[in-house]
Amino acid sequence: MSKIDEALQIITALGLPKAQENERTALCLLALVNLAPDKSWKQIERPLIGITPMMSFAKEVYGKEYAPNTRETFRRFSTHQMVDAGIALINPDDLNRPVNSPKTVYQIEETTFELLKTFGTREWEQSIKTYRESNKTLAARYAKEREMKQIPVEIEKGKEIHISPGAHSLLIKAIIEEFASRFVPAGVLIYAGDTGEKWGYFDKELLARLGVNVDSHGKMPDVVLYYPEKHWVLLIESVTSHGPVDGKRHEELAKLFKSSKAPLVYVTAFPSRSIMAPYLSVIAWETEVWCADAPSHLIHFNGERFLGPY
Repeated sequence: MSKIDEALQIITALGLPKAQENERTALCLLALVNLAPDKSWKQIERPLIGITPMMSFAKEVYGKEYAPNTRETFRRFSTHQMVDAGIALINPDDLNRPVNSPKTVYQIEETTFELLKTFGTREWEQSIKTYRESNKTLAARYAKEREMKQIPVEIEKGKEIHISPGAHSLLIKAIIEEFASRFVPAGVLIYAGDTGEKWGYFDKELLARLGVNVDSHGKMPDVVLYYPEKHWVLLIESVTSHGPVDGKRHEELAKLFKSSKAPLVYVTAFPSRSIMAPYLSVIAWETEVWCADAPSHLIHFNGERFLGPY
């Protein structure tokens, strides 16, 4: 058997879903243990490795080339399931690192590592049996550790959601708790993007009642609020390193929400005015800017009204 076939056999034995029984996931597993075709499973290692290096490993070591735009497929449909199963760890060197950080790394979990070293030996059958009996507890433990690192966000009195850690998520928290309380009183949260989950928080029913049906998470702004008193929908981008509401983004959001029964308000949120400064030349006219370090103020980019739809 080739090492890819062996990795597929291991993936099946580990109990990963059928959707992960494929060459891509097998290559991810081989990259996680840095196993070349001419090495044995007794020689595996535990490097910290990101998605792009995994793809490079597949190309350079196994001659399997994947297009750069499949990076998200590797993350969402291979490594994500291994992390959920407790087979791999995400950012074990820094549990506070946001999962969408370019520095995000993965590592084979230590118990799994010891198990894999027995593949092809007489010990394998008993080892995999013992492992599978205890793995649910292992997966639950790591899931609990990730959960403990999440940031609580109060979306209404007595009701919280939890989002992944990191500067971006802290700004989302400030938007919901600080910006909304000042400028969207009695507002209703429709959507809050979470770097750790596909949708984060999403009230699809409310958005549908407002005339908008969305099926592409990647195009959504970071936060969507409904302001019942004014009958407005606020589309808010959280900017810690890139992504203000510039002309291009304004057009994208206008197209995505074109069927909205409520007029749209576009807002860019920054952690501070110093972070805002480099973007002043690209922020779209007739939009609003809010800075978390001056939460009671808004900056209005021209137009005939202050904080309103156009």
